[in-house]
Amino acid sequence: MDRAGASRADALLRAMPAIFVVIWSTGFIVARYGMPHAPPLKFLSLRYALSVAAFLAWALATRAAWPRGKAQFAHLAIAGVLMHAGYLGGVWAAVKAGMGAGLSALLVGLQPVLTAVWISGRGGEVRPRQWAGLALGLLGLVLVVWQKLGHGEVSPVNFTYAVIALFSITAGTLYQKRFVAPCDVRTANLVQLAAALAVSLPLALLEGEGMRWVLADGAVNRELVGALAWSVLGLTLGGSSLLYLLIQRGAATTVTSLMYLVPPATALMAWLLFGEPITVLIVAGMALTAVGVSLVVRPAPS
Repeated sequence: MDRAGASRADALLRAMPAIFVVIWSTGFIVARYGMPHAPPLKFLSLRYALSVAAFLAWALATRAAWPRGKAQFAHLAIAGVLMHAGYLGGVWAAVKAGMGAGLSALLVGLQPVLTAVWISGRGGEVRPRQWAGLALGLLGLVLVVWQKLGHGEVSPVNFTYAVIALFSITAGTLYQKRFVAPCDVRTANLVQLAAALAVSLPLALLEGEGMRWVLADGAVNRELVGALAWSVLGLTLGGSSLLYLLIQRGAATTVTSLMYLVPPATALMAWLLFGEPITVLIVAGMALTAVGVSLVVRPAPS
């Protein structure tokens, strides 16, 4: 690779976290568009099936390498069930059951703290500066979503779904970092999504509600079609691939701290798309969150 090519590659690597945050933040926007027209597990099962087909075609066309050994397939499958079926299923079920996007983002946004506590409890090192960054990020996160917390939107059912999502994404990230060996992102995602589909599809068949592809006036439901298309092309092929690469390349606390940036980014998107207000309190929360994440991801002094 020549110098110009190496420079472009380095620039892309540096931009990966920012690109991931933007893509991942659209998940709540997609839920807002899609959930009024579909049950969560049927929507997600179709998303997983289409994503598996896309990754399979991509892997075969490029002759991507497959994971080595049955153990790696098993580790990828377990991580996939946690990070896709558990996390996404929990978030989307919580939103469908009446929990607002802001509150669900706040609860899942506790992942960096949960990850740091787990690592610290297992004897790993979380430096004082990183603890300070995690605390600032959490405070900023609370400020961003505080005004979005609706009254009466929490029930034992949707709160349980959100907690399942929180523990699933945390456990999945830690599990993948610990047990999954570096392998091709295309085949790795294919295995993870196939495992998520195997778990989600039987549960989806129990949902009584159908997917409303056609509106009452006979027109195609553009919101549902658009939500599904972006879920596959943007969130799964793009966002999930970036998350896999980031976990492989970085420490668990560094990667999960990026989740702090998702609710602020979602707030900006909601302002642009739906006219939801952005207040001084939200701007202050975004600034605190950015400072907190910078403290967590900054390399230790040599």
